[in-house]
Amino acid sequence: MVKVQSSAPDIESSTSAVPRHVAIIMDGNNRWAKQRGLRGVEGHKQGARAVRATVENCARAGIEVLTVFAFSSENWRRPEDEVNALMNLFLEALAQEVPDLHANGIRLVFIGDLSAFAPELRAKMEAAVKLTSGNQRMTFAVAVNYGGQWDIANACRQLAEQVEQGSLKAGQISPALLQQHISLGDLPPPDLCIRTGGEQRISNFMLWQLAYAELYFTDLYWPDFDQAALESAIQDFAQRQRRFGRTSEQVEASQ
Repeated sequence: MVKVQSSAPDIESSTSAVPRHVAIIMDGNNRWAKQRGLRGVEGHKQGARAVRATVENCARAGIEVLTVFAFSSENWRRPEDEVNALMNLFLEALAQEVPDLHANGIRLVFIGDLSAFAPELRAKMEAAVKLTSGNQRMTFAVAVNYGGQWDIANACRQLAEQVEQGSLKAGQISPALLQQHISLGDLPPPDLCIRTGGEQRISNFMLWQLAYAELYFTDLYWPDFDQAALESAIQDFAQRQRRFGRTSEQVEASQ
């Protein structure tokens, strides 16, 4: 991974031409491979290379947080050999990429129900998180065994436990309080959500966090998502007026 230098703008997310937080639904690895007469695992390998390049490109662009949807809670339904191949790729990626992430000041975090993974994989994930925990250049969040509905239910469960224990009253529960228990709740919410592969849905990804995100869909399969594709998405984002419930006139008057 090449060295990158910070260029993050010191302005509010709602008025910035560069999103503070980009979330990506990486879709199309299998179709990319099928189109080329290759096995699905080859698409996932190429997709892993695209992840590496995208981390570098986001860091160069001054993006503060990059979250990628690597493995959904529904992906366990895929063929067993494909799931096993993905787990092996995940282990390889941790071994190969974490040292570079750390050297470049990038913090790695994982969101999702990690209890479903093998102990060896969980141990390596925990070690990677610990190693990079002090880094401040950019946060790279990887959603694994993750689902937006699970995330909201998990946050509600934590608050319900506090009510049962008597440390919280039901009437005190608010969106702001729930936010504290949502994955990545301490970070800026996604400004831009990109989905590759031609589909136009968010597929149970960060349902709470994407409430005001701008959505961007591209027909490119994930392995083909490169720097030019990222720049196109950011340029499209820069042309949008983010009103957050206000009128256009109010937004323009505040600028």
